[in-house]
Amino acid sequence: MRFRASIENVNTFFRIIQAIEKLQKKCIIKFSEDVMCIICNSEANEGGIQVWSQIKVDSLFTSYRIQSNAANVITMALSSEALLATLRSASSSSSASASSYETEEIVMKLAKKNDQAVLSFEISGMTRQGRKVRVAHDVKIDVMKPADVANLKEPMCPEPDVHIILPPLQKLRPIVERLRPMSDFLAVRANNSGRLQLSIRTDSVTVDTEWKNCKNTSRAAAGSQDPDADAEQRDPEALFSVLVSTRSFFKFLNSHVVSTTTIACICQNHCMILYVYVGDLADAGGVLTFYIPGQLIDE
Repeated sequence: MRFRASIENVNTFFRIIQAIEKLQKKCIIKFSEDVMCIICNSEANEGGIQVWSQIKVDSLFTSYRIQSNAANVITMALSSEALLATLRSASSSSSASASSYETEEIVMKLAKKNDQAVLSFEISGMTRQGRKVRVAHDVKIDVMKPADVANLKEPMCPEPDVHIILPPLQKLRPIVERLRPMSDFLAVRANNSGRLQLSIRTDSVTVDTEWKNCKNTSRAAAGSQDPDADAEQRDPEALFSVLVSTRSFFKFLNSHVVSTTTIACICQNHCMILYVYVGDLADAGGVLTFYIPGQLIDE
């Protein structure tokens, strides 16, 4: 089993893991020949939110080499907290203002230290005085067996009722932050005419926030299988709704650090699926897919 890669786009890698770490302190990363998958589903967390992401290898890495008996796939469980700390060090060291040296190369490789499997990071750089410097970080990992990897299953969801491009997540975040102390649950509604609502209702307060002229997108763009089915039968003004954990939705909004475009898909009263694109939608380097289950309570 061998794995080695140079991290070409460390800042994007850092932001992706930053979004993941806010959700869960441990994650699963699956490296294959073309794609890096990051999965959060191994631990129970508030609201039951899951992440299944796919990042193109060539959008983050160069000199990428992988070899294993499992069809050249290596899957590992690790601390997202520890990985974030390592990438923060590597990311900040690329700035002359943050360090006494300038990074020239960051190599990530699979290694073993004292019988413990690790993901080893070697940061090579040059000081302002022209001296070479090398910094090493090790992140402990548990390499998963193929049988355990086969048990990882993405959530099964019905065909979404509406697909809508959200306003910038950085603008949504302070709104949801103000709503969070008012209610544990948030209703998200949208229709096929570009209307989006965030609502909370309790015995003492009702708050509705609405956006108009959002862009609806095709099912194909959002990863669905049948872009045209039922399109003509749907009332474009009909609102579809799902009630979710306010805290879970707020945790999802931490992905604003990596988001360029985010498509929200609502499965009426069942769940919300959110596709956070890394890079431009037309040529994205990857997508983080968040699944937030609906809450079965009266609003």
